[in-house]
Amino acid sequence: MGVGSLNRAVFLDRDGVLNQAELRNGKPHPPGSLKDLKLTPHVEECLADLKRLQFRLIVVTNQPDVARGKQTKAAVEEMHEFLISRLPIDDIYVCYHDDSDGCECRKPAPGLLLEAAQKHHIDLRSSFFIGDRWRDMEAGRRAQCQNIFIDYRYADRRPGDADVSFVADSLRTAVDWILEHA
Repeated sequence: MGVGSLNRAVFLDRDGVLNQAELRNGKPHPPGSLKDLKLTPHVEECLADLKRLQFRLIVVTNQPDVARGKQTKAAVEEMHEFLISRLPIDDIYVCYHDDSDGCECRKPAPGLLLEAAQKHHIDLRSSFFIGDRWRDMEAGRRAQCQNIFIDYRYADRRPGDADVSFVADSLRTAVDWILEHA
């Protein structure tokens, strides 16, 4: 398959990008259940704008609370079914491992992006990753995507400058930047 026939994608982190993260002591956490899941402002129109440019929309999310016993896989899957029913998402890739598992799928490793690229015939160099954590930006850099960091000013490690193409203050700002640069 030639490069001209490859798809472009926007990879999206879940918590903090598609749905609001729950802040505790300045650090983001996933919602505990579907009833706690709240979509971020303008998410439907933002994703529709990207779809109009024929981007594949791929969610890439770490959900280590499953490995930690704080969350069930069924609860995560219920949230994902809801997101797919409401949003024009092409696929969702999930890592259920914790850092100590040493897997290749947990961001900042690029494994989930590489797996999605193979399945959906994606040209990673012409694709984007929108995330709100340093792990997202590192995974995107390692997969050779252009990274847009939504900076919510969490009390958390920040991405390195070399890992970020653009810093946004919202999903709307991030998508507008992609629309200008795609």
